[in-house]
Amino acid sequence: MAKLIMWNLMTLDGFFEGPNRDISWHEDVWGEELEALSIEQLKSAGGLMFGRVTYELMANYWPNAAGEVADFMNASPKYVFSRTLAKSDWNNTQVYGVDLPGAVARLKRESAKDIFLFGSADLSASLIPHGLIDEFRIALNPVILGGGTPLFKPGERVKLRLIDSRAHSTGVVILRYEPAT
Repeated sequence: MAKLIMWNLMTLDGFFEGPNRDISWHEDVWGEELEALSIEQLKSAGGLMFGRVTYELMANYWPNAAGEVADFMNASPKYVFSRTLAKSDWNNTQVYGVDLPGAVARLKRESAKDIFLFGSADLSASLIPHGLIDEFRIALNPVILGGGTPLFKPGERVKLRLIDSRAHSTGVVILRYEPAT
């Protein structure tokens, strides 16, 4: 069975996007190391999962982008969870609107490779109480925004166990956690 891996960039003060969905601070830590990690993760992925908002941002950007990351983003199977999106024009995309826990559990069972959940804080918040996220990979950025959208929503406490941590030369620290048993 595949793991569902939540992958996100987060500021030191806990935001995954600034006011008005600003993610320009991602550029401060993007470099060869983070690009290599992104390619490594995409090569190991059996699919990419998004909520509607993140999906629409990705679908507007990646089809027109060039490079190895763009090639993987465009070729990978994509799973979008939305109550309002009916269809998608981005290739290899399936839209799911009902039975979130059941659909995610089925995707995990049927995939031979891990599935990566990108962005999508609301979707993550819906999956955490069901225990459907198997690993949390956070790129902790050395910046304090002072406001924006928090990566984690209020909810029940979830105890995690550190699997790995790795610092990059740009100051970003890659943290890998799994739910503690």
